[in-house]
Amino acid sequence: MRAFMDQDFLLNTPTAVKLYHEFSADCPIIDYHCHISPKEIYEDLHYESITQVWLGGDHYKWRLMRCAGVDEKYITGDASAHDKFIKWAEVLGKAIGNPLYHWSHLELRRFFGYEGILNKETAEEVWNLCNEKLQQPEFGVRGLIARSNVETICTTDDPIDSLEWHEKLAADPTIKTAVLPAWRPDKAMNLEKPDYTDYLAKLAAVSGVEIKTFEDLKTALAVRMDYFAARNCVLSDHGLNFVAYAPATDAEVEAIFQKRLGGEPVSTEEQDKFKTACMLYVARKYRQLGWIMQLHYGCRRDNNPVMYDRLGPDTGFDTIDNYAPAGQTAAFLGALEATGDLPKTILYSLNPNDNQAIDTICGCFQSSEAVSKLQHGSAWWFNDHFTGMTDQLTSLASLGYLAGFVGMLTDSRSFLSYPRHEYFRRILCRLIGQWVEEGMFPDDMETLKEIVRGVSYENAKKYFAFAAK
Repeated sequence: MRAFMDQDFLLNTPTAVKLYHEFSADCPIIDYHCHISPKEIYEDLHYESITQVWLGGDHYKWRLMRCAGVDEKYITGDASAHDKFIKWAEVLGKAIGNPLYHWSHLELRRFFGYEGILNKETAEEVWNLCNEKLQQPEFGVRGLIARSNVETICTTDDPIDSLEWHEKLAADPTIKTAVLPAWRPDKAMNLEKPDYTDYLAKLAAVSGVEIKTFEDLKTALAVRMDYFAARNCVLSDHGLNFVAYAPATDAEVEAIFQKRLGGEPVSTEEQDKFKTACMLYVARKYRQLGWIMQLHYGCRRDNNPVMYDRLGPDTGFDTIDNYAPAGQTAAFLGALEATGDLPKTILYSLNPNDNQAIDTICGCFQSSEAVSKLQHGSAWWFNDHFTGMTDQLTSLASLGYLAGFVGMLTDSRSFLSYPRHEYFRRILCRLIGQWVEEGMFPDDMETLKEIVRGVSYENAKKYFAFAAK
């Protein structure tokens, strides 16, 4: 029987061990999509306790605690930081098969040097150890980033954001990691939201464009995209229910926009037409700017109305959706290809049943412009576990080009999430090592080194071509 989480954790063959330790483990991290705060990086935030950094805002952990029957008092309620951590330790101790068990123990080892097991018996010991270390100067968020060998971070930023913290970080020679903005314009497109017109007023203010027509909206977005580009943004990101393609005439789109500005509700069909027009416009602008377009879809959000009213969004009440029409995704990309406007694009679905559809759609639009110009994005959210990552990698290898994959991202709000890259790399090397050991690929270490280092780091560096710090 193997020991839990030894140096060869998840590496089940000699080839996998060699691939990981010699070619992957030391690669820098390019975290090209996350939700951490650039302000907290600039100010080098120091956490008061392990509860603050580990449980504050982490809806992954909140969901697991609810599944284990923990009272909300110890999750998002008014229990003390100490008591919340103790409850979390009790739950984690029996979380067999859940990726949080692996992530949490990797984080304890890599950041705090704790080689034991966190459960109800060791909770006090771990509480004291972590809190003592968090008081040390090198345990601010900058130290956590440096300890993790992070080369580039891309945050997620609204078009109205001033990007002041990115500017300050870019001018600060004491931080070696490049912290870059990524454009997330969902609020400008979600005209069904009750606060949509309020948002348009804010967009108008920062862009200097009075927004009275759809053309005005496009102009305002273009102004802000140029603003982002001047601050080294090369990535967009969209959170969609699905990739819609419902083409409409300019007159139809304008009528829908005016209807919403007038306070009238818009139908689902009208929403799809408006969002299609928005997405076609911004995608063409991305192509002009040389940006990469990321499309995240397949999530049904805020399913518990009682808890949504109590806690708001992003609190652990979202689910995988089962509606993602592949035909519309392909038609949307095809419309851009037809006019020469298709940018580099990464497709992510929260539903793992969409893996094969994504890989075959990507294959329709590849070209010599870039290795794997269309990418099947890393398994994320409900899928960034052993099975989900293995399935995504296997589908990509079977139906696409694994050697061109840009690899892992954290998609996280926590500065302790960087060991997820290690977790991914170990799973990658395990899978490739198994294929080699079974005679499905030659024991050609030069080629294997190129593949593994590519997926771990080099491919992302080439694909995104980020500005150096």
